[in-house]
Amino acid sequence: MSQNQYEGTAQISRFMGIEIEHPADVLAPREETELLGRSAVDILSERPGPHRVIDMCCGSGNLACAVATAFNSATIWACDLTSACVSAAWRNVDRLGLSNRVQVRQGDLFGPLPIEEFDRSVDLVMCNPPYIPTFRLDGNKADLVRKEPREAFDGGLYGFTIHQQVIGAALRYLRPGGWIALEYGERQEKQIDALFRRAGGYYEPHHKLNECGVPRVAVAQRSC
Repeated sequence: MSQNQYEGTAQISRFMGIEIEHPADVLAPREETELLGRSAVDILSERPGPHRVIDMCCGSGNLACAVATAFNSATIWACDLTSACVSAAWRNVDRLGLSNRVQVRQGDLFGPLPIEEFDRSVDLVMCNPPYIPTFRLDGNKADLVRKEPREAFDGGLYGFTIHQQVIGAALRYLRPGGWIALEYGERQEKQIDALFRRAGGYYEPHHKLNECGVPRVAVAQRSC
């Protein structure tokens, strides 16, 4: 897609005080995801820099750009599977002047991040994965995929497929005492707790509540 074509189809959303461009085939940043962004900022604020951060399922790059803007010492690797998301994320990184500290890579989850480059050296893995069960996207949530890409919403049979993979794989990347932060859907907190127990290697997760008092983000620290 040429620059002019992109500009003609992209929309702009505000996210944590910055402007994020997103074309029609990339999920628009949600205000609800600012809870995940604020949780990431809180975690890094308690740790001395420089910080090494992975943004998994980065979409338009809104989380990576927001965290990089908040921390001048942060280096962030943002990953997504689709070419549309990777292109959008690169564009936002470039237009916000963050290309010296934010890298965008394409691939399946941690696939584009060779373990020898990151082995137990990452301070934070943050992820806003798809979390709607597949059957709901063919039922009462079908309107979502008429407007935006299905892969941004489809969390597999029960809605936790990506969460499970990220929680397990992140253990090879996080330094001892490092953190993981994940967004999830309403009433999914018990299942998220079970995924952390099954994976091992983490202290008990804490859940962050939105303005309505509903748990929507889990944060957990690597135990060893």
